[in-house]
Amino acid sequence: MTRVEPSLSERLADDIVGIIRTERLGPGDALASSRELARRFEVTTPTVREALRRLEATGAVEFRHGSGTYVGSGIDRRLLANPHRPGIDRAAVLELIDARLVVEPSIAAAAARARDADGLAQLDKAVANALAPQKGDERPAVHFHVALAATAGNTLLRETIEALLHVRVREQIEIRHSYDDRERDHAEHQRILEAVRAGDADRAHALTHEHLTSIRAVVESANLPERDQ
Repeated sequence: MTRVEPSLSERLADDIVGIIRTERLGPGDALASSRELARRFEVTTPTVREALRRLEATGAVEFRHGSGTYVGSGIDRRLLANPHRPGIDRAAVLELIDARLVVEPSIAAAAARARDADGLAQLDKAVANALAPQKGDERPAVHFHVALAATAGNTLLRETIEALLHVRVREQIEIRHSYDDRERDHAEHQRILEAVRAGDADRAHALTHEHLTSIRAVVESANLPERDQ
């Protein structure tokens, strides 16, 4: 089998990640400009930008218009999104909800048992997300269900939910657009938070299952395209 050598932009993307690791940069930290990186690696600025776009597609970096390039929340993510997936249809959105129904109620129960302090602090902040909905395709700084997984005190569980929502980000955005009852969403999140804070694992499990089931019902009746056969 012929070995395919990585392209210059692929190697450069790895080198940029190397800088992030070496300089111990974390999500939200600014990177050097494209011109500075080009001088550092002795390549053209367009090549640097191509490498950064590769990293942006996986969430490792993010572009902020008029501000620069920053380390993204996906820098440590092991499950990556495919930026070339086909468009959204009803089956894909329901598939995401069904996957979440399998794992998230049990995670909520685990959160109620563990009540990790840092996770609870994130959950307190994230519960208000529903009352301040993001515009267009914006995403909240801390997703409520990611914070819920963090409260279980298991890093892998948090990373799993975060990765799932990132890999299927377009479906998740469609869910948010379809399930647009902000007051109801906030109230349901608030009840889940209260159950977790009280250490009631059974109630946290039941409320999370009920919440996701209600979302599924709304999405199922939404005007979404059907998958071509």
